[in-house]
Amino acid sequence: MSRTWRALIRVVVATLTFRLRRYEIAEESMAPSLRPGDRVLATRRPREVRPGNVVVFRLRPGFDVVKRVVAPPAGTTGLWVLGDNPAAGSVDSRTFGPVSPDQIEARIELRSRPWPWRAV
Repeated sequence: MSRTWRALIRVVVATLTFRLRRYEIAEESMAPSLRPGDRVLATRRPREVRPGNVVVFRLRPGFDVVKRVVAPPAGTTGLWVLGDNPAAGSVDSRTFGPVSPDQIEARIELRSRPWPWRAV
């Protein structure tokens, strides 16, 4: 089964169980995968998070962050998260260390980009 179909199935299940949440991307740290203005659908309280997943986590109260889970360095406990665009000044596990699984708010499933505005 393709990755797109698996994501669609997860979105349908999340919708039926009221676990779906919408976010809007505000910064460049995940470009080119996610750009400012992109809207994403995410499954709240995911049961499983693996390397390669893009997650939303709470760094501190009122401050949610979107990063990609990667394999942790040897001897590290917790989840290691990195931005896709370090040139944009991505603040990630290289700065604040591993993230506890309890901090994970949601796992991103689908992305939509805004339609480009055209002058008439």
